[in-house]
Amino acid sequence: MGLYDREYAHEGSRGFEMANKPEAQIVSFVKETYKLFAASMMAGAVGAYVGIPMAETIQANFIWLFILEIGLLIGLHFVKHKPGINLLVMFGFVFMTGITLAPLLARTLGMSGGGAVIGNAFAMTSVIFGSMSFFAIKTTKDFTGYSKPLMIALFVVIGFSILNIFLGNPLLQVIIAGAVVVLFSILVIFDTQNIIRGAYETPIDGAIALYLDFLNIFTALLQLFGIFGNDD
Repeated sequence: MGLYDREYAHEGSRGFEMANKPEAQIVSFVKETYKLFAASMMAGAVGAYVGIPMAETIQANFIWLFILEIGLLIGLHFVKHKPGINLLVMFGFVFMTGITLAPLLARTLGMSGGGAVIGNAFAMTSVIFGSMSFFAIKTTKDFTGYSKPLMIALFVVIGFSILNIFLGNPLLQVIIAGAVVVLFSILVIFDTQNIIRGAYETPIDGAIALYLDFLNIFTALLQLFGIFGNDD
């Protein structure tokens, strides 16, 4: 499951919105944020690599692992200013996202051409993420004021996702996955603009926001490609 309450990531930005930080400080902040984002991507990939051989065990204990994952995300908010511990908790969280993604990856690999499906989903996610990031930098439109409507849209998607756990409707799943791709593509713009304006409290906040954007787009595309590529 890849959807999270992003109020974690934005809670620290409220008092820093439109702050008058020196340009050099913002440049340093942006560099550190993207370094942590890249490191998070690698840690998440390691988690997925470790988890795939244990996919059945992970699936059987998914709810507990997911609770641990959310606990780490919440805990990160309280330790993000504590050097060393903050990175340990951050990488623990992204590693766990890779672990909990493993059952979906394993199912996809079990399909005919599953490796290509995963590769295509990752490539398209990278293209979307890069395009939205570039657009965020180049556009003159300010997306940072869209926090409330984006959060409302997120909660609506989460609500329908929970509902479909019980319904198991493939068509609704396609609609939800498509909505996730669109929503988190917009959130890439939102988060990128907040990062380059120094609106986050710490680089960890920005890095986790970007990581969750990438993770949710990738997971949704993986589900879409898996549904349309499944012979069943």
